[in-house]
Parts: sequence; C-alpha cells; structure tokens
Amino acid sequence: MEHTYKYAWIIPFLPFPVTMLIGFGLLLIPAATKNIRRMWAFPSILMLSIAMVFSVNLSIRQINGNFIYQYLWSWTVNNDFSLEFGHLIDPLTSIMSILITTVGIMVLIYSDNYMSHDQGYLRFFAYMSFFNTSMLGLVTSSNLIQIYIFWELVGMCSYLLIGFWFTRPIAASACQKAFVTNRIGDFGLLLGILGLYWITGSLEFRDLFEIINNLFHNNGIDSLFATLCASFLFVGAVAKSAQFPLHIWLPDAMEGPTPISALIHAATMVAAGIFLVARLLPLFIVIPYIMNLISLIGIITVLLGATLALAQRDIKRSLAYSTMSQLGYIMLALGIGSYRTALFHLITHAYSKALLFLGSGSIIHSMEPIVGYSPDKSQNMVLMGGLTKYVPITRITFLLGTLSICGIPPLACFWSKDEILNDSWLYLPIFAIIASFTTGLTAFYMFRMYLLTFDGHLRIHFQNYSTTKSSSFYSISLWGKEVPKAVNRNLLLSTLSITNKNNKVSFFSKDTYQIDDNVKNRIRYFSTYFRNKYTYTYPHESDNTMLFPLLVLVLFTLFVGSIGINFDQGVIDFDLLSKWLTPSTYFFHPNSNDSSDWYDFLKNAVFSVSIALFGLFIASILYGSVYSSLQNLDLVNSFVKKGPKRILLDQVKSVIYNWSYNRGYIDIFYTKIFTVGIRRLAERIQFFDRHIIDGITNGVGVASFFIGEGVKYMGGGRVSSYLFLYLSYVSVFLLIFLFSKEKLQ
Repeated sequence: MEHTYKYAWIIPFLPFPVTMLIGFGLLLIPAATKNIRRMWAFPSILMLSIAMVFSVNLSIRQINGNFIYQYLWSWTVNNDFSLEFGHLIDPLTSIMSILITTVGIMVLIYSDNYMSHDQGYLRFFAYMSFFNTSMLGLVTSSNLIQIYIFWELVGMCSYLLIGFWFTRPIAASACQKAFVTNRIGDFGLLLGILGLYWITGSLEFRDLFEIINNLFHNNGIDSLFATLCASFLFVGAVAKSAQFPLHIWLPDAMEGPTPISALIHAATMVAAGIFLVARLLPLFIVIPYIMNLISLIGIITVLLGATLALAQRDIKRSLAYSTMSQLGYIMLALGIGSYRTALFHLITHAYSKALLFLGSGSIIHSMEPIVGYSPDKSQNMVLMGGLTKYVPITRITFLLGTLSICGIPPLACFWSKDEILNDSWLYLPIFAIIASFTTGLTAFYMFRMYLLTFDGHLRIHFQNYSTTKSSSFYSISLWGKEVPKAVNRNLLLSTLSITNKNNKVSFFSKDTYQIDDNVKNRIRYFSTYFRNKYTYTYPHESDNTMLFPLLVLVLFTLFVGSIGINFDQGVIDFDLLSKWLTPSTYFFHPNSNDSSDWYDFLKNAVFSVSIALFGLFIASILYGSVYSSLQNLDLVNSFVKKGPKRILLDQVKSVIYNWSYNRGYIDIFYTKIFTVGIRRLAERIQFFDRHIIDGITNGVGVASFFIGEGVKYMGGGRVSSYLFLYLSYVSVFLLIFLFSKEKLQ
C-alpha cells in the first residue's frame, strides 16, 4: 500500500505528455500532426482516464484504511533552509482529484465534437491537458510554495483558455481582465506565504499548523500580524473562486469556448480557491477574525451572485453568476466551520454545474446556424424558446441540472445545500435568513433560464431546410464516425436574414433561397428523434459524442448526493463522505460526524424546499409559455390598478432589473475608480514630472544660458574696469555685513 502511495506523484503528470507531443508535433511535423488532429483527443482522454483510475484507487484505500500519506524529497538544501517537494494524499486531495479527472474526461469527450470545426482544435487539447496537469499538481501539493507554483500555472492556463479565440477583441479583453484580477489575489497569496514563513520558518502543512497552534496557545505570536498574513492568503482564494469583490472576471470569462467554461469556471479552477481555504482551515480556525471574514464574504457573494443573475440574457453569464453564488455557499460553510458540508456541496455543485454548462453548449451549438455565430445572438436567451421539440435530450438533462441547483429533492444539490442552511441557523440566524432567501432567488433565476430557453415557441422563425446526407469529409473522428466539413458561415448566413424593428425580434425573410451543393455539404447532420433518416434541420439535437457526457453527468446529478446522506437510526447509516473525511491529523472537521434523524431532516427540508418551490412558481408565472413572448411580462402589473402602487411597483422592477443587468454597477464603479481614476492620476503625475520637476531642471539650464549671454556683453577687455566692479561688489557686501552686525548688537 505504501508503495502505491509513494508513486502517487505520477497522477498530476499523466496528462502532460499530450501537451508536449502536440507541441513538438506542430513544431517538427505540422502537416502530419494536423492531418490526424482528431486522433489527438484519444491520448488526452486516455491519460486523464488513467489518472482517474489511480485517484479512485487511492480514495478506496483511504476510505478503508482511514489514514493520510505524505511523501517528500529535498529539492534545495542550504544551511538551515530546506525546500522539499512532494505529494500529500488525504481526503481533500482525493476528493479534488476525482472531481478534476471525472469532469475533465466528460469535457474532453464533449470537446472532441464541439471543437471539431475549429482551427484551434489541437491548441485547445494542448491547453486542456496542461490545465489538467496544473490543477492535479495543485491539489496534490504538500507545501505552500508548491501550491503557489501550480497556482500560477493554473492562472496561466486560464488566461490562455479564456482568450482562446484571441482574434475577437472581447475575448482578448476578457482574458486580460481575468489575468489582472487574479494577479491581485496571487500577490496577496505570495505575501501571505512569505509572512507565514517569517513566523514559522516552515512551508510544510504539518509543521505550519503545529507551530501556529503552539504559538497562539502560548501567546508567542503577534495576533495582528498573523491575522494580516492569513488575510493575504484568503485574498488569493477570493480572486480565484470569484468571491466579492474580486468576482468581476468570472462573467467575462464566458467568452471562451463552452467546454472551457464547464471545466474551469464550474467545476475546477474556481474550486481552487475553495480548496485553498479548506486546506488551510486548521490555520484559519485559530484566528476568529479570519473565520468571520470568510463567512461574511461568503454570504455577501451568495446574495450578490443571485441578484446579478436575475436579469441576464446571456445563458452562460447567468450560469457564471450562479456559480459565483453557489461558491459563496461553500465559502460560507467553511467560514462557519462546516468542513464536511462545504466539501459535500463542492462535489454536488461541480457535477450539476458541469452538466448545465455542457447543456448550454449543446443549446448554443444548435442555435448558431440560425442566429449567426456571434455570442451576442447564439447565447442570448431572448432569441431562444420552444427548443423542447428540437433538442429533447438536452432539455431533459438541462432540466435535471436546473432542479438540482434549485435544491429540489432528491437531486444532488438538495442534500448539501440543505445542510449548509441548517448549519447557518446554528451559527448566525441572519446568515441563515439571507441564505434561505437566496435559495428562492436561485430557484427563480434558474427556472427562468430554463423557461426562456425551452418553453413556449421559438422567438425566431426560420426556414427549415432538408437535404440528403453529405459524403464530403475532412477528417476521421476518434469515435469512428465521419464528420462533415465545417459550416461555411458566410454562405449559410447569406441565406438568412434577421431584422430588428421597434426593438422586437422579427422573422427571417420569407424569400426562398436555393441552397447549392457547397452549402449542403458543409451543414452538419443529425438523426431526428422521430424519423429513421438523416435530415438537416435547425435547431437540432447534438451528436452522440456531445450527448454522452450529458447523460453521464445526469447520473452523477441524480446519485452523487447519496454519499453524504447522514442518518443514523440503526437502519440507514451509509454516510460515505463522513467516513471518507475521518480521521485526519491535518484537519479539524467540525460537524463532520453529526447525524440526524428523519424527523429533524424533514422539518428543516420542508422550509428550504418550500422557498425553492415558491421561486419556481413565480418564475413559471412570469416566464411560462403563456407569457414567453417577452412582450407580455406584466402579469404582476395586471393585479395592481394604475396609481401610486403601480408607479411604485414599476420603479421597484426597474431598480431590480437595472441592478442585475448592469452587474450591480460594480464594473462601472471599478472602471471609474481604478481604470479612469488611475489614468487621471497618472496624467497628473506626468504633468507634475514634466512641467515641475523637469521644468525646474530645464529652467536652471536656461537661466544659466541667459545669464552667461548677458555677462558676455558686459566685458570690455579692460583690467581697470574689472577691478572697479570687483571693489564695488566687495564694498556693497561689507556695508551690508556691518549694517547687519550693528542691528544684532
């Protein structure tokens, strides 16, 4: 067993050879590498699958043995300083490793088809493999400096993946925004690491936690300085997990391809901040102010993310704000000491949100040929609706993911979110009230998203084209299925027209266009749900390689919540998560072994589920099929007669809508204060430097020049004249000296 744990370091580096091979292939034999580009998905998926098998095996051993393993080797030794690298296998590591590998495999399978027509297909898989390596290295790190190295690599991969379509200015701007925002957190993390090393003289978690606890117990540490260092560490987690106030990068990060959004910004990279807080919880828990700060930031993020998602039109941005809010729940749980509950919700949310992001990608994939390949149109829920009959499988999977995030039993997130609410009531009732209210908001905006997308009628009418199956192919897929050539966007869009009049979405042109063979050969095909022949129709269901990950993630969404069901009545006692997490010499697990009976559970669950159902009910009223045209969403107004109440209601709706749609004005505030403010300050400093500092220096030089020129014309060449002037100056100075001396006496 020890031999198995000793070589667990290989897990992070399994996906890395794929990145190297693709890179060397593009440099040395680019033509051959590109000709078999669809085959590169196979080693990417294979290597990550092997890493998943290793992770699952280690987790099973851990559950059965209940112990932690750490393996270290010296990297640098100099006098009293020793820097060791290694790997730490504990419950937190195994949980994160399984999350990263399982979700990563589903995303890679999905991406093989989703990115098949993209010119950057090879670059995409190279980035993804390198990202998986960085993230697995992060969660298996045994000390803070090793975490920081992989932390920066994860940030670099995020920058590359968000800006994957860097030729689009908005994508280039989004990756820069994410990079700069995360640099703030990374700088704080670095300061915190250096401060803790100054205090303890160690970077290893075991030594770090023991020394800090002993120093606090013996009053041998400056609590203010320790609190400051811990706060800097938390700043790094705030930026990476998109917590308030460093959350502004997450919605813009949706400019990357949808599989990237599913992997990085739903289940993996944003969980790195949560992972860091969970890893350092034994340090934070001895500093009460830090725990209060963590819970406060968590509850603010919970409410803020939910309110900002209420009026978003972009389906991926809505999911991004939902991610932000749900991560706030996890941060709240960590702040109140509910370690087990936080990890439980991290697991359930990761699979449910990955399902929703991949489902949104399937929706976007079906809408792009109709509304155009601009994200402003293909991701706009206002242009959708009535997709149920076109994408039935995607619709079912998306609905289950939506209900899970809403907290509807028996889906995964219900079990974990309900525990967070219960623990919040025990910690601070005001936090529980806000978290419970946000549960209703979550149900409202998630079901609003579902209804706008699938309910009612398609709000864009289109010409339904049908033709025969194409025989023109450009590459062979990993899955043994021939894939048609990429859609010629210009030719396809030339047959369609969208007009905008009076702020209403209009129909496509009624003129009939003859589609030539070139266009037919470039349109993807799919098998309809109710016919036995291949047809081309839009919107259309995704291919099997995109539906397979959705169906697998549905299984996780349905059943992964069972690992944390915590009843102990002599009949039901299968809380696998608690057994997984205990015991641990590195972590303190408050609330990890608390069990409840059916009565207490149902009593608490009825309240939270009732709030969620109320949110679903309001969303169904406002955005149901009868009112899905988006021009008749005034049902609430119909119950209020014209007058002061109607005016007040309109004002409240306007304030809420503007707050949500404009992202809480936080981006505007940052732009004015930081971007514009710093630029103006730089202009003032430049003016002072150019005209004052440089002006004085240049003025001295110019004055010397003019004085020299003036003195030049005073000289006549006579020594007697020079002596006369000299004696005159001396006489004047003597008189001044004698006069001042008499005054002093």
